[in-house]
Amino acid sequence: MSNQNNSTSQPEPGPVPTNDSGSSGQERDLSNWLPITASRKAKWWSSTVHNVTAMVGTGVLALPFAMSQLGWIGGMTMMVISWLLTFYSLWQMIEMHEMVPGKRFDRYHELGQYAFGEKLGYWIVVPQQLIVQVASNLVQMVTGGKSLKKAFELTFPSADHHRLTYFILVFCFIQLVLSQTPNFHSLKLVSFLAAVMSLSYSMISFVASTIHGTKRVGPPAEYGLRAHTTAGIIFEALNGIGEIAFAYAGHNVVLEIQATIPSTPEKPSKKPMWKGVIGAYVIVFLCYFPVAASGYWAYGNNVDDNILISLERPVWLIAAANFMVFIHVIGSYQVYGMPVFDTLEGYLVKNRKFDPSRALRLIARSVYVVITVIIDDLIISLLYLIGFLFSFLYSVNLKLPCIMWLRVHHPPVGSWHWFASWVSLMGNRFKML
Repeated sequence: MSNQNNSTSQPEPGPVPTNDSGSSGQERDLSNWLPITASRKAKWWSSTVHNVTAMVGTGVLALPFAMSQLGWIGGMTMMVISWLLTFYSLWQMIEMHEMVPGKRFDRYHELGQYAFGEKLGYWIVVPQQLIVQVASNLVQMVTGGKSLKKAFELTFPSADHHRLTYFILVFCFIQLVLSQTPNFHSLKLVSFLAAVMSLSYSMISFVASTIHGTKRVGPPAEYGLRAHTTAGIIFEALNGIGEIAFAYAGHNVVLEIQATIPSTPEKPSKKPMWKGVIGAYVIVFLCYFPVAASGYWAYGNNVDDNILISLERPVWLIAAANFMVFIHVIGSYQVYGMPVFDTLEGYLVKNRKFDPSRALRLIARSVYVVITVIIDDLIISLLYLIGFLFSFLYSVNLKLPCIMWLRVHHPPVGSWHWFASWVSLMGNRFKML
């Protein structure tokens, strides 16, 4: 059983897509204008805040509920497994970003085209990536509106109640302004604020849950499986696994984040990127595990699917936490939206022959933001379907780094990376159930 047998069973990677070093002056000008590659001045901490903003979303607030569906052992086991699997998948993508000398795979589809071929790779990656990112933006816009509405109602309980649509429109107007940020690197301060907010509302949830648990009045919290039938137990378990998997999103923008970091043969981008990802995953650990454990410990099987709903007091603190969620999703909308802007603007310039200009950027991005708010208003009652689609395609996307790693590196059968890739692949396939 040799490397030869292993390599012959895998198709060879496709041709390397053209890049800055081997492209025409016109292509270089376009690369310098498109938002992903326009600026490569990011530091390692930019990678940290972008990854935290992309990953630590409102999914963290559902982790106590996921724990109630899986129990202490099952819930914590899935939390640790998900943390490790996604951490390894991120490492694979960081390593593959510059695995071809002189070439940077700045976009997810460029790596897919190298691994699977020019056409097949494009159609494997782009539809999934765009659907996940657009679905994320739809969910983030509604989440932002709901969080702002909740914060307003808690702060001004005697004021007239307004429709959710008005609060979503406030979120939309903010996005119309921020969407004109010229490039991904320019979002660093927005992502920094969003990352601080995600850490803050996670800590509020942890502290408030702990206080509630220590001052518990009435019967003690009940733990253990909530369902009593085999079908119910299976359904609860799969739902809990899905909610934990949903909380570990963010892989769709990893290569685009790394594209903002400068790189030379002496100092490749993977070093500061990896440093930033380690920092991000420390923050993820500090957010996820305390919130999941404290929320489940305090409320047991009676915990709501959003821990902020269970935490009713003190009112001012819960209002502040909801407003922090609002600020966070403002940043996460931009982090997920920037690769969409890049794809849209690249298509308009290369395929539709528009001149790369501020006017094109203003119109294209504004139209996208307006379309997302219109879709949200039309199908807000069916938003759970968008969440289901997002969760499914995210699980599919999470398997791609492992598949591409096996395809382009051909690790020897039985080696560490061969074993780790297949474990990660099978683990993520199980999550799709």
